[in-house]
Amino acid sequence: QLVPNTSMKVVDLVSDEEMGSGDVGELCFRGPQVMPGYFKNPAATADTLIDGWCHTGDIGYYDKDGRVFIVDRKKELIKVKGLQVAPAELENLIRTIEGVTDVAVIGVPDPRAGEVPRAYVVREEGLTEEQVKEFVSSALSPHKHLAGGVEFLGQIPKSAAGKILRKDLKAAYLSEDRKSVV
Repeated sequence: QLVPNTSMKVVDLVSDEEMGSGDVGELCFRGPQVMPGYFKNPAATADTLIDGWCHTGDIGYYDKDGRVFIVDRKKELIKVKGLQVAPAELENLIRTIEGVTDVAVIGVPDPRAGEVPRAYVVREEGLTEEQVKEFVSSALSPHKHLAGGVEFLGQIPKSAAGKILRKDLKAAYLSEDRKSVV
């Protein structure tokens, strides 16, 4: 919940229009504890502090009781044909598949769509790429399908705090021979 003297709003990721309870968008805050700006970086300050609101880059929502939930980061969104896909949404769905012990999703370059989702999965014996792809396809819109594929790993790279290191997965993907993809 918000601390005293703090205001919050959720804004649409495309239009910046204010949204209501339960709607997912970018979390924005204002109050005495919000930073005055970035040190010696007026451009970054102008991108973050807009009309007195601190645009956090966090994707989330609030419920009818005023509890705030963070579900993803704006910079980690996958942009498929102009549509935005939250990696956390796909990860939460894939985690429900029997035989999945961990998962991370990133966007990978695609010549037609811009980016497409790709899943990295830690699995138990027997789970196949097709099973994962079919499960996601049966539950979500076409732009959220795993067009970038599924790769099985022994473990998902994470920071000491347990945060998925998507940049490491992206770097590894881009370092492979992908000339036919991009």
